[in-house]
Amino acid sequence: MNRKEIEKILPHREGMLLLDEAVVEDGIARAKKAIVGDEWFLQGHFPGQPVVPGVILCEILGQSACVLFPEALAGKTPFFYRD
Repeated sequence: MNRKEIEKILPHREGMLLLDEAVVEDGIARAKKAIVGDEWFLQGHFPGQPVVPGVILCEILGQSACVLFPEALAGKTPFFYRD
């Protein structure tokens, strides 16, 4: 699925929508995000050797998991939470 299709599942938009494309096959989601080097989350994070922060990787993981459940998420806002 492309970005427009992902936007139909996730409420996130430019700046926090961290998936460029996703594929769901056999209950497995594979998503891609092109990192070009000028992203806001790289600014000041290991200058000269930018590394994607772990919290951003967790967000990408969460967004990737959401594409598995488009019907269940319809009209809802997905959150990480703990009972």
